[in-house]
Amino acid sequence: MTTRRDLGRLGAAAMLATPALLSEGHAQTPEVTLKLHHFLPAVSNVHRYFLMPWAEKISKESNGRLRIQLFPSMQLGGAPPQLFDQARDGIADITWTLPGNTPGRFPRIEVFELPFVSHKRAIVNCLAVQEYADRHCVQEFSEVHPLCIWGHGEGLIHSRREVTKMEDLNGLKLRFPSRLNGEALRALGASPVGMPVPQIPEAMSQGVIDGAVVPWEVVPSIRLAEMVRNHTEIPGSPTLYITTFILGMNKAKYASLPADLRAVLDANSGLAAARMAAVPWDERGPVVEADVRRRGNKIVVISEAEKERWQIATRPVLDNWLKTAAEKGLDSQALLADARSLVARHASAA
Repeated sequence: MTTRRDLGRLGAAAMLATPALLSEGHAQTPEVTLKLHHFLPAVSNVHRYFLMPWAEKISKESNGRLRIQLFPSMQLGGAPPQLFDQARDGIADITWTLPGNTPGRFPRIEVFELPFVSHKRAIVNCLAVQEYADRHCVQEFSEVHPLCIWGHGEGLIHSRREVTKMEDLNGLKLRFPSRLNGEALRALGASPVGMPVPQIPEAMSQGVIDGAVVPWEVVPSIRLAEMVRNHTEIPGSPTLYITTFILGMNKAKYASLPADLRAVLDANSGLAAARMAAVPWDERGPVVEADVRRRGNKIVVISEAEKERWQIATRPVLDNWLKTAAEKGLDSQALLADARSLVARHASAA
């Protein structure tokens, strides 16, 4: 027979147990770690000044329940051109890659990689590319859940030989990042050689290439300023070339997240992430350029008249893209017009 005293003891025990049960229940609240795989080393500016702060912001806003673990330098295996499919297939939860690593697969986003379409500043390109992708590339990237799609700031020519005019490019073996960048270099007289960024140092040491086209921000991570002495910039905007990037997530992994964690990730995707993505180019790029000057390397800015010659020489690349994209069923003229309009609008607001 249970007495009133027994009931009191049971009630007290239940009250004492309640905090422990609540604490145990709280500990069981889902915590998720996502693996983010990319191709540059951990010392690279994009890793340090975009991906790390982005991951830290998501962890903070989720109270540590959503964490992103970075795997640089292809640590999870494979080669850079396989990164998009690694996100699609779940080999990694998130990957950072270049659509241009797989030529012809993502034709709509290529418009920003045409010669003399994009802006000198990364913030303009990052916002323009993201907005354009939201309008035109949903189907193009439908195999993954896109977290951010953006473009870097101005790309430069870094070479053993000084380049001040088009004729200096004749026969110069230059690494290029994507198909249209290579076609533009060929139109200018260079001998383009396609390869991912991590292969540049070995290719330079073996004489496979005489230089590379990359933006300033990546120069320290591949020690390019130690291998070449000359750097050629294009004045103003539009600039010679940029490349585009995607931070893509495995669709099933995204769908499996608890709703509140998806909300944190969504709040740090799209234009919000694109603004953060501009930092390595717009803020760190000038720091790299100043370091290169201190090394005693020569930095040349071609004249406006010379730039006009380059624009005329590369116009067939643009015309050919318009034609071939139209043959694939794309409204290429409208895509180009929208890309240019977005660049102009974001440039005026930057």
